[in-house]
Amino acid sequence: MTGSSPPLALINARLVDPESGYDGPGGVIVSEGVISDVAKGREFGKLSKDVRVVDCGGAMLAPGLIDLRVKTGEPGAETKETLASAAKAAAAGGVTSFVVQPDTDPAVDDPSVVDFILRRSRDIDAARILCAGAATKGLKGEQMAEIGLMREAGCVYVTDADKPIVDSKVMQRILTYAKGFDTLLAHRPMDPWLAKGGAATGGEFAGRMGLPSISPMAERIMLERDVALLEATGGRLLVDQVTSAQALETLARAKQKGLRVHASVSINHLSFNELDIGDYRSFAKVTPPLRGEDDRQALIEALASGLIDIVVSAHAPAPAEDKRLPYDEAAPGAVGLETLLPALLSLYHDERLPLVDLIRTVTLAPAGLIGLQSGRIAPGAPADLVLCDLDAPLIIDAGKLLSKSKNSPFDGRRLQGQVLMTIVDGRVVHRAEG
Repeated sequence: MTGSSPPLALINARLVDPESGYDGPGGVIVSEGVISDVAKGREFGKLSKDVRVVDCGGAMLAPGLIDLRVKTGEPGAETKETLASAAKAAAAGGVTSFVVQPDTDPAVDDPSVVDFILRRSRDIDAARILCAGAATKGLKGEQMAEIGLMREAGCVYVTDADKPIVDSKVMQRILTYAKGFDTLLAHRPMDPWLAKGGAATGGEFAGRMGLPSISPMAERIMLERDVALLEATGGRLLVDQVTSAQALETLARAKQKGLRVHASVSINHLSFNELDIGDYRSFAKVTPPLRGEDDRQALIEALASGLIDIVVSAHAPAPAEDKRLPYDEAAPGAVGLETLLPALLSLYHDERLPLVDLIRTVTLAPAGLIGLQSGRIAPGAPADLVLCDLDAPLIIDAGKLLSKSKNSPFDGRRLQGQVLMTIVDGRVVHRAEG
């Protein structure tokens, strides 16, 4: 993507810049794909006639969102989601960059598949598409994938997506080898034996519903192992979607030791608890499963304290025929690219987190983790921006989402925060209707 549009001035905005911590009136001038000038607490002087001017009317202008965990069906299952449809949905949600997961068919365990995805992405004029490589061949957890070659080909981190790497020796080798390339490993902490066959969080609710359950201890046990191996190797680890209060205790100890560990949480686990399954509502079936309300509140507090660094959509499309099944047979996952921002803003409207801190978790924090220059509003930064009316009411209608699959647990939920405009590389790639 290259910036070829005439200069654009966005004025009269509520500027939110997580890098400087600024949240106040201001504006931005975009030229040649980058931010050329920023006005904080002031107005621009007289602008030349070739500058297009957009009056933001006090709406929030922030860096575009960066989503580190997005599944598509391409290659291999394009009926679920294509790269193009995901990019279109991302733009509608204010997401300007996202990382696709490697659990495709074929798996992204070879530099040629990384190259395929990145070449396909260059032809898509919407959000920036980045690629994660598989940590093990075929995501089988047995043999280490070509991490160095995939890194050279352009993958931004390695992961086996939903599959935990059970073999501790393999896990140790990956952390050690990836360290040589300063490559991040994202890993889902989930003991497979405790989690086997489970569909809901273990406890009174799952018992009453008659659902096979997964103890939250499965997450903590695997995370304890991962932290021990991280300490031994000195590698870099992203805890992929922490969900339980028990695991937060382990994460806090690891950070106190100064280990290079970060953690993400999905917007689903910040927004819902196990009771939202309701009457076997399969659209609320996600992986890891929704937890209790105490866990949800602990996750919000961990996000506010900085213990959790990053929020992801955990976008996982599934067609209706895979979802409209008995709960324990239904496919897990939920689409989330278009609902990530308004759902996240609920924490701002509920006064749980300051706006600038909330925006940091989906912009500057993920950008820093994978080495992007975006996620900030400063001269010379990429002109990837989102304009959002913070107070605009929304009722989520899953049928109107742009994702090919419509499996959203937010269907029918009332939220606040409408994306008015999304800018990528200085070009407007989405503008709200009306």
